[in-house]
Amino acid sequence: MSWDWTPETRHALQEFLIGHEILSGPITTRGIGDGHSNLTFLVTGGDTSVVVRRPPPPPIPPGANDMLREAKLLTAMHSTAVPVPEVLAVAQEGEVLDVPFYVMSFAPGPVVTVRTPAPLDTPDQRRSVGYSMIDTLADLHEVDWRAVGLERLGRPEGFNARHLQRMRRLVADEDGNPPPDFADVDAWLAANTPPESDAALIHCDFRIGNVVLAPDNPGRIQAVLDWELATIGDPLLDVGYLLATVPEPGRSMNPTAELGAAMLEDGYPSKAELVQRYRDRTGRDLGNLTWYTTLALWKLAVLYEYSRRRVLDGIGDPYYSDPALVRSFLEDARHAAGLASAEAVTRQ
Repeated sequence: MSWDWTPETRHALQEFLIGHEILSGPITTRGIGDGHSNLTFLVTGGDTSVVVRRPPPPPIPPGANDMLREAKLLTAMHSTAVPVPEVLAVAQEGEVLDVPFYVMSFAPGPVVTVRTPAPLDTPDQRRSVGYSMIDTLADLHEVDWRAVGLERLGRPEGFNARHLQRMRRLVADEDGNPPPDFADVDAWLAANTPPESDAALIHCDFRIGNVVLAPDNPGRIQAVLDWELATIGDPLLDVGYLLATVPEPGRSMNPTAELGAAMLEDGYPSKAELVQRYRDRTGRDLGNLTWYTTLALWKLAVLYEYSRRRVLDGIGDPYYSDPALVRSFLEDARHAAGLASAEAVTRQ
């Protein structure tokens, strides 16, 4: 955690929550979550707990970590079939802190990373959790985003090519060329970019570590978290991203798959079973799914490389400093695309 509450900021938060009749003081704060972007805190006063989301400390990249955008999206989503926390209050920049934040309801239940807790730790319950994830993703992609007021959230036309270009710019040199280690996957993605399969509300970080499970049987999703990257785009990007974060038996895990290592436990659906469930639920053509999975892995490599450079500039999260994290995503991207690994190319 690169930021924490001081007695002064905690008191200011307490006054804000009391003023909005959300909690009664005194309050306690505790950092929660496994992410390295927006900061999430469990705040408790008396017998009640809520969650506060705020951006990381400045400097913040332009357009990133937009708390007000995220709060607006969650508010719109609350009337849909997708389970999300309820936004209870929003604070503008300077109102309480030097950054904006929002307060949302706390969803009791486990967030699974490396181990599935009891009573969900049986093959049947794990399978139920896995299929509930896919069903929730299908529900998300069926949301009428215009009807709930999110038509300005993104531009779905030309999304795939534009998204690829936008990500490339984060690490490209002044001539627009990707780093050498990225070039083969970058070229493959550019040469195989499919037209958009549809226009839908997409999460862009949908994985097991970003959902809260209901704490009792049957295994099911109680709340979907971390909506900071959500936009209107191609729904198959969410499917490809989920597959990119699911660990595979016998293969080393990339950093995001490590956050979902529990999915190697007996009972969780395989990648093929997850894909079939999504196909059955939505009827979508998944013939180009390899491209979306490769894009997701390459995009994670780009974001980790961008964050690594920020660390070198003295303004980033030290977690990203190890270049091996980037190489792990790139190797998985090559594997997904059917390209030769970097080691194999070196030996030729």
